[in-house]
Amino acid sequence: MLQNLKAKPAGDLVEIDQHHLKVEIHEGLSTIERSAWNACFVGNLEGYDYLLAVENGGLDDFHWRYVTVEQDGMIVAAMPAFLCDYGLETTLPRGRLHTMIGWVRTIAPRFLKLKLACLGSPCTENGVVGFHPAVPPRHHGTILAKLLAGFEATAAAEGCTLVALKDMPLPLEPAFAQLLERRGYVDTSGMPTAWRDIDFQTIDDYLATLSSGTRKDMRRKLRAASAVTVERVSDLGPWQARFMELYHQTRERSEWQFEDLTPAYFSGILHHMPENAFCTVYTAKGEVLAFNLLLHDDGQLIDKFFCMDAERGRSYNLYYLSWFENLRYCLENGIERYQSGQAYYRNKVKLGSELTENAMFFRHTNRIAHAVLKRIAPFLAGDDGKDIAP
Repeated sequence: MLQNLKAKPAGDLVEIDQHHLKVEIHEGLSTIERSAWNACFVGNLEGYDYLLAVENGGLDDFHWRYVTVEQDGMIVAAMPAFLCDYGLETTLPRGRLHTMIGWVRTIAPRFLKLKLACLGSPCTENGVVGFHPAVPPRHHGTILAKLLAGFEATAAAEGCTLVALKDMPLPLEPAFAQLLERRGYVDTSGMPTAWRDIDFQTIDDYLATLSSGTRKDMRRKLRAASAVTVERVSDLGPWQARFMELYHQTRERSEWQFEDLTPAYFSGILHHMPENAFCTVYTAKGEVLAFNLLLHDDGQLIDKFFCMDAERGRSYNLYYLSWFENLRYCLENGIERYQSGQAYYRNKVKLGSELTENAMFFRHTNRIAHAVLKRIAPFLAGDDGKDIAP
């Protein structure tokens, strides 16, 4: 049955009674009304349509869940979640250790693997708890406690020994931080989010904000633009196979791999989000050398994936050309914030980005295993960007 959202008059607030709160765990997003879900995620580009594209993307080894907290039939809070087998080496740089673990798993398939139940999504920029705007902030702590307890119960029923929250932006809301501490969750550094305010009027104004050395380097790199054709498309069409080829090349170069995205994921985003998603295609000498998948609304542009032929694309400075192309798009459309995501922080900071810290929170159901994970967590964390933060 679809979960209905009771309409509230503008400015009318909902008083929360913890005894009337009900947690529901949904195995498919289609069981929830689009308007009811999105009402809890106002201004979030990765809302219902994006999550539906993820769910329909056919990503192997992930089981999607959607947690809602209701009062009197109204959804007052929500959060996506997933279940999977999680390898503890996932966030470590690829190398000999990964090779050794892979060899051990030929004999013991469950070696260093835990059944994980995680709030958040492997495919979103951050973990976000969505609250209906009619819920006063003073009730957030009560609702969060109900949501987390309900999810933990589901995790236990599913046989998951590790419960986590992924990529939560810091600082947390005080009520949430206190709740996680009371329930024994441990935090470890996640990968920050890079972003840049569009607080300039022209590209020349932007260049003036950079150091003289970076400014000179960028002007030199931008000379390659005359040899590159740039096209914005809303349907990959005949380019789908080339897109996936470049995506897999880019993924193989990455030290951190979790989800392996599918053609259905990319085409689904463009199909389900025609007003909020497009792909920029970069071509030189008749050959497609790079794609950039982006999400946007009136206030922000999010760079989801930049996939490039490393050998030939680098000679045209396509990473930097795409950066300036995205800044131009923001200027053309009055967008005030460009979010370039995670990883490759050195370049992004050099180009004027700021970093927002994210954290992972986890709790193992076995006290001894939890103590061990707490001790080794700092060694399992991904690149937190702190070594190059301004």
